[in-house]
Formats: sequence, C-alpha cells, structure tokens
Amino acid sequence: MSEKHSEGHGHCCGDIGRRVAARRQELGLSREEVALRAGSAPGYIQYLEEQPATPGIGFLLRLADALETSVIELEGGTTDLPPGFGVPAQRPILTELSSDECGVLLGTHGVGRVAVTRHSHPAIMPVTYVVADGEVAFRTPPDALPATAPGGELAFEVDHIDDVVGRGWSVLIVGRPRPVTDAEAVRRLDRQAYRAPWPDSEGARWVALTPTEVTGRRVDVWDAHRHVRRRLEQA
Repeated sequence: MSEKHSEGHGHCCGDIGRRVAARRQELGLSREEVALRAGSAPGYIQYLEEQPATPGIGFLLRLADALETSVIELEGGTTDLPPGFGVPAQRPILTELSSDECGVLLGTHGVGRVAVTRHSHPAIMPVTYVVADGEVAFRTPPDALPATAPGGELAFEVDHIDDVVGRGWSVLIVGRPRPVTDAEAVRRLDRQAYRAPWPDSEGARWVALTPTEVTGRRVDVWDAHRHVRRRLEQA
C-alpha cells in the first residue's frame, strides 16, 4: 500500500497524528529524521501529524519501526489496557541505565506516577509533570497526598512498555518535595506545562521534587543475530 489514504483502517480523525507527534517529540526526533527512517517525505509526516489521515498498514509498519514503537501503540489499541498486558519476551535482557540516559527518557514533560506514604499507608497517583532546573515539577489539588507530604521523601516513576515486542524502560526518582510558592516560578512552570493537572482543579499547586537518587532500568530482547555480529566485530 502507498502512503496515501486507504480505506479499511477506521481511525479517529487525527488520533494517529497526535500519537506520532508525541512519540517523535519523546524521542527528540525531527520530522526529517522520522521521514528518513521510515522512507517517507518530511511533508507527509507533517501532513500526518496535522491532518486527519488513514495511512496504509505498510507505511504504519515502517513508521512504527522508525519511532521505536508498534502499530498497535500508534493506533491506540493499548489505550485502555494496563502496561505489560502483552506476552513477555522469551529472553529478556535487563540493563541498568545511567543518570544521563534516565534524563533523556524522562524528557521535558509527560505523565508519571507519584508514590507516598501517609499514616502508614502507601498511595500512588498519576500526575502530569514538567522538568525544570533539574527538578521534576507537578501540580496537585491542595488536599492531595503529594501536596500534603513536604518534608518527607517521595518517589516519582515514569515508564514506557511496548507490549508487542516485549521491550520497555522505567525511571525512578526519589527526593524531597517542596511547594512552589514564588509567583515568578509558578508563572514559569505554568508556561512550560503541556497539560492541565490531574485531576483538573482551580486550586492546584505546583510541587517540585529535587532528586536525591535517580535510577532506571531497560528491558530489551535478546537478538541472536545481533549478538553474533557483535562477537564477529570484536574478534
């Protein structure tokens, strides 16, 4: 199939484009770089991101490979499924990530999870976040757990799982939260924010987490052919 519109792939208008743009930005790639990887034209990547489009399955496969994801992810087929719903890889490889790698994967914004302990009970809640000045900042309602836990340690986690190929990664940050009260700092974070706070609240306050420990892990799939090539190159 060509890159032009094709019938039979009923996607919601613009949904694939939004996922392509988000994944491209997550990887830090330009449209030109994605087009080169996918064997396409930058203009078509722009069209796909900005206009309702239903590309053929052949191009979707190349695009998913270029964006290091899966067609199911681009089509939103895993939207309502918990992470890790697919079949695990037969021979997974677990590697520790450096702090620099963790920083790249964390990106500049996204959705993560905050874990706190209050009254001897653990609690986890999703939050939208931005990275600014070496800190992770997120907004919560005044009575939410992360907003009421300054002084103690807090854990923040973000991850990505590709159920189709059994690959994924996770980054864990531990630190001490502090409320952001400086008016200029609040305005600066508001300008950087890509999403409204979860849940949306007029009284939502910014909380900044200064990392004291950053760790990450990547789960990959053992590739016999790649292993042989690497051994030959080292010989």
